[in-house]
Amino acid sequence: MPETPKNIYVRAYEALMCSDPAEKSRLVTQLCRDWEQDVLPLPADEGDCPALPVIDAGRPDRPELITHTSVPSRKPSSAEGLAALLHAVAHIEFNAINLALDCVYRFRGLPADFYVGWLKVAEEEAYHFGLVTERLATVGFTYGDFPAHRGLWDMAVKTADDPLTRMALVPRVLEARGLDATPPIVAKLKKIGDDATIAVLDIILRDEIGHVALGDRWFRRFCAERGLEPEATYLALMTEFDAPWPPKPLNVEARRKAGFSAGEIARLEGGRPRRNGA
Repeated sequence: MPETPKNIYVRAYEALMCSDPAEKSRLVTQLCRDWEQDVLPLPADEGDCPALPVIDAGRPDRPELITHTSVPSRKPSSAEGLAALLHAVAHIEFNAINLALDCVYRFRGLPADFYVGWLKVAEEEAYHFGLVTERLATVGFTYGDFPAHRGLWDMAVKTADDPLTRMALVPRVLEARGLDATPPIVAKLKKIGDDATIAVLDIILRDEIGHVALGDRWFRRFCAERGLEPEATYLALMTEFDAPWPPKPLNVEARRKAGFSAGEIARLEGGRPRRNGA
């Protein structure tokens, strides 16, 4: 008898816990193809799924993980500096694959288009990871050659209990910071004439706007379902979880495309409020 197809939660878990980057990317691609071909069920019954991971997702033994404040600065004017910058981007993209898979696996009983959206994000993040690691190889390095931090995944663990909080603090805080960071990086790369890396970052920025927009759409939907005002809720969650405030300048155009309102952007540009609420 043919094997019964595994459901989407089990398959997302398998890809999430895979530690080899190339195999993880392959599993993500196959997962997306099986979903598109309607051979992967979205079960009404959530049974027979592995226990929820609460500590870590699959990742290789390297890079060494250190605190974010200990990661060396990444000035692309030298060969090693460029490699360190590329490595940092690759690490973000690898973590982003896991974040998208975790959304598919962890949050059950949501509409099918929630899973469709985050499966597509996982596939695009795997594509980005491949682009960046190929570029990294051209300058003589591989993923794992530099230390990195786990800030993105730490926030995933902190927001594991609530999809509204996850949408607020991962796509709309941490990934949105990537929208802001890209133009200054591109400006530095233009000074050294690195058009190849700029082309990769252009692709990533284009797609990341869509990823932040997906998080924005679901965040606002979850707020509407709970009768919450989204922008006030967003600021409250940033304070509650001590989420990093975006450094200026903000990429206003990208943030507007991703769903941030003009008033919200202005509030963020005003800086983090003091603890006494002033």
